Amino acid sequence: MKRRSLLAGIGACALLPRHGLAKEYIDLNWSDLVPEGDTIMPPMLQGLIDHDDTNLMSQQPPSSGLRTDWNGQIVRLPGFIVPIDYTGAGVTAFILVPFVGACVHVPPPPANQLVFVTTAEPYENTGLFEAVNVVGMFGTASMTTQLAEIGYALSAENIEPFRAN
Repeated sequence: MKRRSLLAGIGACALLPRHGLAKEYIDLNWSDLVPEGDTIMPPMLQGLIDHDDTNLMSQQPPSSGLRTDWNGQIVRLPGFIVPIDYTGAGVTAFILVPFVGACVHVPPPPANQLVFVTTAEPYENTGLFEAVNVVGMFGTASMTTQLAEIGYALSAENIEPFRAN
């Protein structure tokens, strides 16, 4: 009888709603990505992009360093999509930025405020003004694109329109 009760209990757990289970990711904010004691430069202090200067990286402020606290962890980070690679089905690689217009209308933020995201499942976004939550494996990764130097990478397991906790 005990064995049947145990199997029934395990089966019942599979039927529980996901919100009843423990959170499967760490919620991060953009301020979490900056080394302790450093400040984040507000986008309005950066000014508008000089579109005559084709090298956007020349307008990117230097990064004060990266944090490794969440390397290899599953995290959720909100932000805005700046597409890098896409198919007809949607975007498959993008820079996740903390505010609308970063890397497009204002100079890129420091590398510790940019996350390079890749996804196996293309995400069909509605444009640069759509906020999203991205959940996936997080880590430091020094990389350069034509838009900016990037300090972090995230392999997305789930991308969805932003909604607050």
